Amino acid sequence: MAQENGSGDGRAAAGRRARSGGGAARRAERTAVHFETARFIERNIPNFEVLNEEALQIIEYNAETVLEEIGVNFVENPAALERWKAAGADVRGERVRIPRGLARQLCATAPGSFTQHARNPAKNVEIGGKGLVLAPVYGPPFVRDQAGGRRYATIEDFRNFVKLGYMSKWLHHSGGTVCEPTDIAVNKRHLDMLLAHMTLSDKPYMGSVTEPVRATDSVEMSKILFGADFVDQNTVMTSLININSPLTFDSTMMGALEVYSAANQAAIISPFIVGGAMAPVTVAGTLTQVLAEVLAGVAYSQLIRQGAPVIFGAFVTSIDMNSGAPTFGTPEAAHITYGAGQLARRLGLPYRSGGGFCGSKLPDAQAGYESANSLNMALLAGVNFMLHACGWLEGGLVSSYEKFVLDADQLGCLHQLAKGISLDANGQGMDAIREVGPGGHYLGCAHTQANFKSAFWRTEVLDYKPFETWEEEGGRDSATLAAARVKKMLGDYQQPAIDPGVNEALAEYVAKKKASMPDAFG
Repeated sequence: MAQENGSGDGRAAAGRRARSGGGAARRAERTAVHFETARFIERNIPNFEVLNEEALQIIEYNAETVLEEIGVNFVENPAALERWKAAGADVRGERVRIPRGLARQLCATAPGSFTQHARNPAKNVEIGGKGLVLAPVYGPPFVRDQAGGRRYATIEDFRNFVKLGYMSKWLHHSGGTVCEPTDIAVNKRHLDMLLAHMTLSDKPYMGSVTEPVRATDSVEMSKILFGADFVDQNTVMTSLININSPLTFDSTMMGALEVYSAANQAAIISPFIVGGAMAPVTVAGTLTQVLAEVLAGVAYSQLIRQGAPVIFGAFVTSIDMNSGAPTFGTPEAAHITYGAGQLARRLGLPYRSGGGFCGSKLPDAQAGYESANSLNMALLAGVNFMLHACGWLEGGLVSSYEKFVLDADQLGCLHQLAKGISLDANGQGMDAIREVGPGGHYLGCAHTQANFKSAFWRTEVLDYKPFETWEEEGGRDSATLAAARVKKMLGDYQQPAIDPGVNEALAEYVAKKKASMPDAFG
């Protein structure tokens, strides 16, 4: 209780300092370096659908059968069991069997789309509908760069990735645990991570889920940043709630979900499935389990607070049956991702899946092939929130500096693909065809001159120079070009303006919370 009162005092103090510090904030805004950020994607292309109506009905029926006959476990969470019992579920021990139709009925109160607010309102994102929001890699304990190789991540690495995300044109979201800073105590690192997202970037961010109290810290710090009343009425955070597949909801993740749902903050309800290990080896069987788990998780969020924003999540990989290692960019994963998108849309929920997935140890050809397959698959599947869109390496164990900027650059392709084909007068190009006629060329025609700056997507990393020029410049490969890009971006970085009073109040909250408990690394 003392901590809650302390945070309230901090917000009041922040308000007093904000009034005196407004001029400084405006001066900082005028002198800040501005980097262009593309608006979140709004698709003008159809979704790719692999399941017909009969297949969808079979999977939906089977998922309800799983919930009714087999049930799901809510472990070490007596309050959750009581909520389910009151809602009409059959609760025996920690097993919850949900009558056919009940979960779907509860899910109906979740919104089909919502706005996640950024501290810079120009960077707010809409999650749902035809939108696609791109967020960086999440969760790796290791980082890799060309100079230092593979190593445990530090808070300096974390801050660097936040800066790269802030400066990346095609990335809409700052993400969450872009890497796990192992040089800070486990029970305190979430505070430094949140502080980095809130102060080093002005894009939307994710909250902590590793303990319910850390979710509460995320809400309290967001109230300092946005104001308590604003947070009460608006969604300013998205969080990742993983289900322990198969069919198990642990108290840590559910405790975080309870905090966020009660506070009207968004949660991705996402089974974590390696096909053949955590779900059946077949596509339809896996989709059945995914849907059952999501139905139960989303329904539970609505038992906490009707109307709480949630996202239908599906993180699915296949498995190498020889080694047991997860595989990425495979046809089976694509089928599941496409099918899950159809199921999410039939539920009327935003959809999370996809990313720049790969199993490669380096940002090499394997990483490029697998990531391209994964990114394009997610675009066509109708994904609304794409976590791991850039930086993912080695099956998610590593956040790669070079791959981060390579992937972030390629995200521009998704923006261009999603635009579809313009058929207005300019798009038809008839004036150009008439002007040039047979045997001419279009380089100097009026239509080309009017459109050349925006006609084609252009990379900021890859090399298209003539061979002789490329050789004279050292014959650099993609990783080397990306390393140079990382160095330039971090060298050019300037912190986005933030009210000094709010900045000070956030720092005070972090310092006070850290001082209130001993370090714990377990």
